[in-house]
Order: sequence, then structure tokens, then C-alpha cells
Amino acid sequence: MDLLLPDSLTRFIAQVVVIIVASRLVGLGTRWLRQPMVIAEVTAGILLGPSLLGWLLPELTASLFEASSLGILKIVSQLGLILFMFLIGLELDPELLRGRGRASVAISHTSIVVPFVLGCLLAFYLYPRYSDPSVSFVAFALFMGAAMSITAFPVLARILSERGLLRTRVGSVTIACAAVDDVTAWCILAFVVAVARSTGIGGAVITTVVALAYIAAMILLVRPLLVRMAARVATREAMTQNMVAVVLVMLFVSSWVAELIGIHALFGAFMFGAILPKGQGFTHALLEKLEDLVLVVLLPLFFAYSGLRTQIGLLDSVDAWVVCGLVIAVACAGKFGGSTIAARLTGLSWRESSALGILMNTRGLMELIVLNIGLDLGVISPLIFSMMVLMALFTTFITTPLLQRIYSDEELSQDLIAAVEVPAPAPAPGFTVLMCVADERSGPGMVNLARAFLANREQSGGTASSQGKGQLYALQLVPPSGRVSPKMARNEHRAAATLAPLLERAKNLQLDVSAMSFVSPEPARDICNVAEVRAADLILLGWHKPVISQTMLGGVVHDVLEHASTTVGVLADRGLDEVRRILVPFQGSEHDRSALALANRLLIRPEVEVTILHVTPPERTTDEEGLGARQMAAHVFGEPTGGQVRMKIVAHESPADAALEESAAGYDLVIVGLGREWGLAQRHFGVHPERLMRDCSTSLLVVGQQPAEIARAALADDVDVNRHEA
Repeated sequence: MDLLLPDSLTRFIAQVVVIIVASRLVGLGTRWLRQPMVIAEVTAGILLGPSLLGWLLPELTASLFEASSLGILKIVSQLGLILFMFLIGLELDPELLRGRGRASVAISHTSIVVPFVLGCLLAFYLYPRYSDPSVSFVAFALFMGAAMSITAFPVLARILSERGLLRTRVGSVTIACAAVDDVTAWCILAFVVAVARSTGIGGAVITTVVALAYIAAMILLVRPLLVRMAARVATREAMTQNMVAVVLVMLFVSSWVAELIGIHALFGAFMFGAILPKGQGFTHALLEKLEDLVLVVLLPLFFAYSGLRTQIGLLDSVDAWVVCGLVIAVACAGKFGGSTIAARLTGLSWRESSALGILMNTRGLMELIVLNIGLDLGVISPLIFSMMVLMALFTTFITTPLLQRIYSDEELSQDLIAAVEVPAPAPAPGFTVLMCVADERSGPGMVNLARAFLANREQSGGTASSQGKGQLYALQLVPPSGRVSPKMARNEHRAAATLAPLLERAKNLQLDVSAMSFVSPEPARDICNVAEVRAADLILLGWHKPVISQTMLGGVVHDVLEHASTTVGVLADRGLDEVRRILVPFQGSEHDRSALALANRLLIRPEVEVTILHVTPPERTTDEEGLGARQMAAHVFGEPTGGQVRMKIVAHESPADAALEESAAGYDLVIVGLGREWGLAQRHFGVHPERLMRDCSTSLLVVGQQPAEIARAALADDVDVNRHEA
């Protein structure tokens, strides 16, 4: 091993490689458990430490993480922490508190005071048993109170974003509470550090006064200078390397001053980020310059360093594990109990209050930062440090499963839809279409098709009208970013740009469209939930693939086709404008019947012509072979009231090839049912490319109906299929 690690540089590089790889590998498992990445990073750090790797392979650990090399790892991890705390301060957007200030302050302060008091009371039990006599009881008790009061703002933000809760009432109140909580808790911790570093209360008071003067100078003198700097950076291009250098120098000076005062360099980094103007161009540019390096490389180094200091083996008795359980119980009772009761008193429901309490009980990364400060100062022993690390892991790990039980996916979707929906047109009888837009190119074609479905014949004059005969919804789902205010604003801007072509085309066609957009970690589930809440008759998905794919109907499209309770259409737009000549390949499956039902919907306009293509084997070419198809078409269409219907029966070995050949005869749209006979099948992974979808030069609408019994029952009862309720 020494041959691979001849000097300190190669050893440090090897440490970085091992730490990053371990974090990402553990992350695969935690992602499957729907846990935030911080769980993986903390767990990987502990596994690389004496708790596992040092126990199984002590020689490897001793060589890779040699004691003399830990100093370099510590310094680099502290640099990463300084940059990370700057990013956390940068995300504390005052807009989070708008309209929620009173409730947020009340809940957050309660969620600090209650666990702080309980932590101080717990110190009476822990201090004589597990603390070093050289540490004063006041410093130990204050530190335990502060450690119990911490909420992990970045972890909480990631959970809220991944669960899609940021736009709900409980999510917005929780993130505001966490913001207030972070500021208050770090101010308390700054005082605790001052007490621990001072020789007496008098020294702590002097340190606190100087710290208050530092905070005032940052707000009154430094912030106006930063506002003028930010005004010059309206775009990412304006953030030059010189500007980045100025910001970083000011950041490190702020951390330096805070460390000299005695309130820790991390508080200086957090303070500088908090006062930085939150203008979109400025914050976005800084995030893009720093975020990936900090989160992917530097922060895992801190977790590994913390893991190397976590010795679970010190909990070598039943009594030690009982005390660890007591620490976890006190932490949960103080944070969850205080937050839940306070939230209920401010007017939230019990379900919302419980969800808020669970979220505020998340500690994660911020707790580890605080614990490392305490261990470095000698305020807590390695045993207490290990117990508190386990407490941080436990409270973070249980957040997602408990939140899932309190706030189910169905309840979340209903609250989310109600929170983000733009006021819809007045309810009207007719056809409701939910257009799900993932690519701005698909929007105009969707509107053109939806207009054709909503058109109806006015009884007075026999002309077509597209007003008042149904409802149109446009849905744009944004993938979670893991960050909060600046990134969320960027995602909202991206969503608005994606919906813009659709809304512009709808405006030109004088169509009313209700647009919705929100963050969704599971888009297929949310599409189905929105369709059910809005009673959509048709879910319309856009399809765009720049290259040939073996899974053209896989991924989100597959999941929606599999789980939707109404008709689903996947539109491959090849310049769809007018919908007049329509081809419907038909072999008799339930999906084909749904395709016929949609074509029937379009026939209300006199200029529409629908051609039903039925393919028979070459050896059976008589008209009788097409009798069943004719009867089915007559059953669905009846007597056409507007357009024309014609039946075309051809003999061909391949129905898909026959449909492909016929589609080249000047049709505007091909409506085809999902089925293997057309080379279209639902699957997550495929080995045969869908030729019809790939090679058809005409705009194509692939139709799926779930469950199949709905279409059968509707046809058997001679009920118009397009009016049934799924």
C-alpha cells in the first residue's frame, strides 16, 4: 500500500477518490429508499472510519487515513464548509418570509426554545457521567441545548423540493421556519462558542458585544457595497473571474474576522451569504461557479472526516446504548413536539402541524457541523459526539418515511394542485384535455389538436366553434433541484419558457387554457393525479426524440399509460396544423376502440374525413374478413353528423407496415391504438424500435386506454366512449 501512497499529495488524492466513490455508491441505495443524499454521504463517512473499515481492515485504514494526513483533510474540509455555509446564507431569501413572518417566527422560536431547554436539562444527567471535568458545566449545558435546537436547512430544503412540498402551505411555512431557525440557532451557537473559548462570563460578554458590532457593520456598511456590486451583474456573462475573486476575498475576510472575534469562521461565512443581495443574475452566477465543486467534492470530505472521528465502538455497553436512545428521544420530543404544538396554535391542521414537526426534526448536515465544533473545542467527549452523530442520522432518516405516512401522495397532489393552479374557466359540459408539456416544441401542436377535440357545431348556423365546449389544462412539471430560492426561481423561469409557445398559440386561437407548473420528483404519478382531480377525458403527452430510441414509449410515458384512469394520447408532432384528413388503423383491440372514439369526437366538423384502415392476412382477402371491423366502426360512429367516414381494407403481412404505407397518402393525423400489432407496446425497456412511431412522416397520436374494461363496458352499453368517466 505504501508503494501507491509514497507522499502526502498522492495520499490526499487517494482519499478524495475513495470518499467520492464511496459516497456515490452508498447514494444509490439511499436514493432507492427515497432518502436525501446527505444520508449517503454521512453513512459513507462513518463506514470509512473506525466503525467499519477500521475494524475490518485496520492496516488499510491506517495507511490510507494515516493520522498525520488527517490535518490536510481537516483543512480542506473546513474550506468546503466555509463555502457551503456561504451558499446556505445565500439561499436565505427574505421572500420566504413574506406573508408568513409572524407564524414562522412563533413556530421557529418555539422549536428552538423547547429543545434548548430539554437539552440543558439532559446535560445535568450527561455531564457527571460522560464529560471531561476540565469542561465547565455552563459551556457543556449551553452546547447541548444548541445542538438539540438545530434544524438542517439544506437537507430540509432538499426533502421539500424532492417531495414537491415547497408550493404547499405546510412546505412554505416550514421553509420559512427553517430559515428563521437557522439564523437564530447560529447566533446562539456563536454565543456558546464565545463562552467555551472565554475564561469566564465576562470574556463571553465582551465577545458577544464585539460580535454584535461585527453583525451591525456587515448589515450597515458591507451590504450597501454588495448591492452596488450586484447591480452590475444582471447576467451570468457579467460575473467575471475578477468579480468572483472579489466576492471570495470578502467571504474569507468575513470568516477570518469572525474567527478572530471568537464566534467561529463558519458564522462569518453564513453571515456574508445572508446579507448578499438575492438578485437573480448575481445569485445564479455564484451558485453555478461554486455549487457543484462544493457539493460533489469538498462537502463529502467533511463527512468522511466526521466519520473518521465517529467511534460507534465506544458504545460498548447496554447502558451506553440506552443513553443514546435517551438522547434521540429528547431530541425528537423537543423539536417535533415543540414545532407541532406551535404550528397547531397558529392555525395549521393537525396533519399539517405533524408534517411540519417531522420536517423541523431533520438535523443532518448542520448537526454534524455543530458537533464537530463542539468536539474541536473539547466541550463534548468522543462518546457524546458519537451518540449525537447517531441522533442526527436517525432524525434525518425517519423524516421521509414518516412524512409519507402523514402526507400521502394523494393528499400532497390535491394540496399542490390547489396551490399552484391558475384560475380555470368556468365549468362547462364537454371534453377536458390535460396537456402535459416537457418540451416547448410540443406545445403548439398539442393546442391545435386540443382545439379540434373541443370544436362543436352551433345549432344556429352549422359553423364550428371552439369556445365553451370543454376545458384545456396545460401542465409543466419541473424536476427537483435540491436547492431552494435561487434555483427554484430558475426552475420557474424554465417552466414559463416551456409553456410560452403553447400559451401563445392558444391565445392566437382564442382558447382559454389554465396553466399549472410545480416541482415533481415523480412526474407520472403527478400527471395521473392531476388528471383525476381535473376529471380529464384525455391526457395528452408530447413526444420528441432527436435520435432513434429503443424505448420510445418508455419512462414517464410508459408509467402514465400504465396507471392513468382515463384515455392517454402520446402526440408525435410532425408539423400538425389543421386536423382534417385522419387515418385510424384498426384491428379491434381496446386501444384501437379508444382511437376510434377519439376520431369520432373529431367528426363533428363537416370538413373532417376519417379513414379506418383494417389489415387482413394475405391469404384472406374477402370482404367478410372486414365485416367485424365495419360493424365495430358503425357501432362507434353511428350515422356521421358532420364529417365523412370511409373504410379501407387491405391485405398485408405486417399491419404496422400497411399503416405506415397508408399514412404517406396525405393525411394530417394518424390516430393509432397502443398495441403490438402496430409495433407499439408498453415496456420499460425494448429491443425492437417502434417503426410506426419512428418512420411515420405524418403527425401521430398513439392512444392507450386503462383499464381495458372501461372501453369494453362503454361500447357494450352503446355509450359514447368519449363521455365516460374513468
